[in-house]
Amino acid sequence: MNPIATPLNIERCWNFIGIQGDRSCPQLAIYTHCRNCPVYSTAGRHLLERSIPEDYRQEWTELLAKSRADEDSQISHALPTTQMTVVIFRLQREWLALSAQIFKEISPPSVIHTLPHRSNQILRGLVSIRGELLLCISLSHLLNLEVADTAIQTLSPVVYSRMVVLEKAGKTWVFAVDELYGIHRFHRDELQDAPKSLTQTYTKGLFHWQPDGKQIERSHSVSYLDDELLFTTLARKVL
Repeated sequence: MNPIATPLNIERCWNFIGIQGDRSCPQLAIYTHCRNCPVYSTAGRHLLERSIPEDYRQEWTELLAKSRADEDSQISHALPTTQMTVVIFRLQREWLALSAQIFKEISPPSVIHTLPHRSNQILRGLVSIRGELLLCISLSHLLNLEVADTAIQTLSPVVYSRMVVLEKAGKTWVFAVDELYGIHRFHRDELQDAPKSLTQTYTKGLFHWQPDGKQIERSHSVSYLDDELLFTTLARKVL
């Protein structure tokens, strides 16, 4: 009898006389390993071409539906305490934060090249970041921040500005910050309603932040900015 056509042999031979068994199969001398044998290949075809049980689709439909429902339930319960990751920086007197996901790069201050008949208080011009010319804006003017005329409490005795590169949905913007803290994480439920202020339009909420290891009398109140509204407004006012 041809062993290839025998379902019983197809199901069991490699487990008993093949590579997983006592290795007494004479075909091993020819094929070295069961996976090279046509009997093993035929078993694979039988497995893939076999008829599915009548309730197979129904069982998997119910299983996947239950898994999706459980996942949605877990996400729903996790939302109130979802951790948020932001980058904190200072403009004038204001401590601000934006989602860390839109930060592409932090670089030293660069020369700003004004654009003829285009540059204004919001659009400052072009800057070269790693050889790429990008639009540079003044976030302070967009947010209508007051210019500080008195001493400002800083995190370090040595404070210098940085250029921040943001990218979202294919749009890239660069602006200068007066001081940069870095990445900070907090829970979504820590956000508080923002009081009426000049930056309220672009603020999703406020959170309190105490810099790690810094001897500061009180925590800072940080405005968490709405990056979606920010990019939309820049596109409307600048481009």
